[in-house]
Amino acid sequence: MENREDHKHEEMDPSKMDHSKMKPKKEDHSKIDHSRMKSKKEDHSKMGHSDHDSIPMGMAGHDHHKMMIADFRKRFWVTLVLTAPILFFSPMIQEFFGFKLLLPGNSYILFALSTIVYFYGGWPFLKGFWSEIKKGAPGMMTLISMAISVAYFYSSATVFGLKGVDFFWELATLIAIMLIGHWIEMKSVLGASKALQLLVSMMPAEAHRVKGDTIEDISLEDLLKDDVILVKPGEKVPADGIIVEGSSYLNESMLTGESKPVKKEEKDKVIGGSVNGNGSIKVKVEHTGKDSYLNKVITMVEEAQKTKSKMQNLSDRAAKWLTYIALAIGFGTLAVWLILGFPFVYALERMVTVMVIACPHALGLAIPLVVAISTAVSAQNGLLIRNRTAFEESRKKSLFYFLIKQGH
Repeated sequence: MENREDHKHEEMDPSKMDHSKMKPKKEDHSKIDHSRMKSKKEDHSKMGHSDHDSIPMGMAGHDHHKMMIADFRKRFWVTLVLTAPILFFSPMIQEFFGFKLLLPGNSYILFALSTIVYFYGGWPFLKGFWSEIKKGAPGMMTLISMAISVAYFYSSATVFGLKGVDFFWELATLIAIMLIGHWIEMKSVLGASKALQLLVSMMPAEAHRVKGDTIEDISLEDLLKDDVILVKPGEKVPADGIIVEGSSYLNESMLTGESKPVKKEEKDKVIGGSVNGNGSIKVKVEHTGKDSYLNKVITMVEEAQKTKSKMQNLSDRAAKWLTYIALAIGFGTLAVWLILGFPFVYALERMVTVMVIACPHALGLAIPLVVAISTAVSAQNGLLIRNRTAFEESRKKSLFYFLIKQGH
């Protein structure tokens, strides 16, 4: 995906969430449809690029991110469909390919189609631009918005009397390219968040609390520190604790990376979310909810995924300076042509050309794709990145040490 000052959304912060207080009715937590967790709806186009990294990876964030992906996907396909006729009927494109097919009112048709593309497809970037300006930190959204706005308003002026060549086809293709780049990026972040969702789903819905000679089934929210719980064969351990009776082999592979079941006996610690083997054990609860080992792992990874890497920060700074440079060169171009005695309309067309070309399509698409691919591939291979900067720096390393933990 951070940066959320103007995006009022009622989200659940996973780092503050007590997983023991989720109340499913006697069903395995792993079977719960997280997409049904409700959050306050809003226009997801109101988020700038800087907001992507700040989206929490918990249940609400997971559902929210899916809605954002659907929104960007829809905007991309609508824009792509409209871009086809814009390209086909653009005089500049027809001249390039050596054919001529202009409809009656051709310029007005292009204007109408481009208006939809600008306001519908370009809406996320325009909102991101406004967000960056309010924070006094112009970046990629500002650069993209400047290019598409200059192209749209200048081209519209040529339709209604200003002499010059329109840039409607440039406007449409630029928006389509940027939309698909950000759509792919968000899909990759969602893929990484699914690894965290798998960790969340490891907690059982209920625990068997031992009270004297009786055993009662209670929800995790009622589980307290120092309670004694019974974990039957094949069940998931409801909370972190110490074995007070019995022994068994526990599967902790999803939590510690240990591939083999680990033998646990009295006075050994167990981790909530691990799977009990073929023995029954009684466990004295030490940590529940936000204090549990599992929740701390989830929180740690979420924090890491929210932070921007060195490359992303560099691209933001580059976009900021490119914005200033494009504006300076654009107005400089206007001034030079006017000083040389050329008409204002002639000088204006050159200025617009410079500003539109100055938008770095490659930079706007490459950075999201790099983040997308690295995040997705890592998550698919079970690697949850704690520090993106360290992950980038690893390319400079020639020697790696691996700590291999043997099973008991």
